[in-house]
Amino acid sequence: MTVGLCRLWLRLPENHSLKGKRQVIKSLAARLHNKFNVSVAEVDDHDRWQMISLGVSCVTTSERHAHEMLSSIVAFVQAERLDAELVDYRTEVVHALSGGPFD
Repeated sequence: MTVGLCRLWLRLPENHSLKGKRQVIKSLAARLHNKFNVSVAEVDDHDRWQMISLGVSCVTTSERHAHEMLSSIVAFVQAERLDAELVDYRTEVVHALSGGPFD
């Protein structure tokens, strides 16, 4: 089992409220989940209305597929959310322990 992790930092220069920020997060999380079948959560910067810090994770069977998915997610966020500036991102692929009752 392989887990792909991505941390995205976005800036909302035109946003002026936490309510506006929450709307962007909810919309982006739903679109990422629907398109890529990933889990998305706000992981930091909860009270900063012009910054979003998201964590995205996917589970797959290969490292190559995890890297492809994470690259596609970053490209999707850059292309689809023109109101949000992608400040930075980090990706990591983790190999979970193998072995189980049937190995």
